[in-house]
Amino acid sequence: MSRTDTGGSLPDDFLKSLGFPSITVHETFTHFDFTLPGRRVLVIGPMGSGKTEFSARVWRDAAIAQKKSDVIARLTSTGGVDRRKVFFVRSQIDTERFNEYPEDALAYRGGYVCCGENIAHIRDSFGLERVLADHGDIGTFIIDEASFFDERLAYVVRNHSLERGILFIFPTLILNFRRDIFNSTARLMLDIATDVIPLTAYCEHPDCMKDAFYTYRYYSVEGKECPALYFDPLIIVGGDTHKESSVSPNYCSRCDAHHYLPGKEYTFFTLKPLGEAANRGDVEPLRRELSALAGAVEDSFLYQHIAERYSEHEDAEIFMNSLLPGALAEKALVYLFCEQNLIPEDLLVRLTYDLDLDRSYMTKVLSDNLRPVSFEQPLLEDVLL
Repeated sequence: MSRTDTGGSLPDDFLKSLGFPSITVHETFTHFDFTLPGRRVLVIGPMGSGKTEFSARVWRDAAIAQKKSDVIARLTSTGGVDRRKVFFVRSQIDTERFNEYPEDALAYRGGYVCCGENIAHIRDSFGLERVLADHGDIGTFIIDEASFFDERLAYVVRNHSLERGILFIFPTLILNFRRDIFNSTARLMLDIATDVIPLTAYCEHPDCMKDAFYTYRYYSVEGKECPALYFDPLIIVGGDTHKESSVSPNYCSRCDAHHYLPGKEYTFFTLKPLGEAANRGDVEPLRRELSALAGAVEDSFLYQHIAERYSEHEDAEIFMNSLLPGALAEKALVYLFCEQNLIPEDLLVRLTYDLDLDRSYMTKVLSDNLRPVSFEQPLLEDVLL
């Protein structure tokens, strides 16, 4: 919407008096404002909505702003920090994305800007504190995918913004592929945010042009779209290229109608109760279900649930395709261990060996989700003793 000099809206009649036809006038897409201290800006949206590209635009705006005079420097500075100076922070577990770009790149789909020395890869909030301490004159920090970090990061950010006037920008997923709040860090980021900039994308379903608010995870098996089940691991680190794989997923943006998420009821009606029983010492029912998921999926409660729940759905074939990807038993076990804390590590290891599950897959996914487990044979022997 256009604005008058006094900040009011321009009425349609005034636009017509200037000779404009009946048109829709949108909010101006402005340059970024570096004058306001202590802002904590969430840039949210599904994968592919342009969150990191927005950050690259902030970087370019900062480069222009730094050429301004000392008059502008006084407006953009608090104490010893200048918010026109920008530093980009990315998670260490996210290094596989955009690996075709230079190491100092702030990369997004379709392009990148080089950050030179003003970029760092960190593991946790303690790493962020070191970056902040080592760059005391930087006034703006862009922290990519903040939800990948520990909850403590939210309070580190809040304290530095309030005490030093630092501006933080967070291009991040707030919702995971399940359409749930990503994690407790994401919830805390919402609590401390001063600004939220929501972005959308086209729904990437071939027959749809609606706005997409959600990130959709799917596998491509023999050219078939296979939606990720609800209990798929929360974090699976990988590149952004399309993959034809039964264990490495793809992502796209989807609207409500085309965001398929089978297996949610199964997870809470069947899988979690089996984990609770195993935690109490009754392991055999869980073992039987995992064995079916690993080698005879049609004998599993999961197959029965999907077949009954979606048989009359217009996209029944898509939902049934969710059973085609591999590592179903591994994913179920990881979910019970990582997210529900129902399976102790020794039982996780024992079931993995007893059912001959894919230990390399388990090792990677558990590490991605910050719950590393050793599957070395000596550990198994210790367990069996």
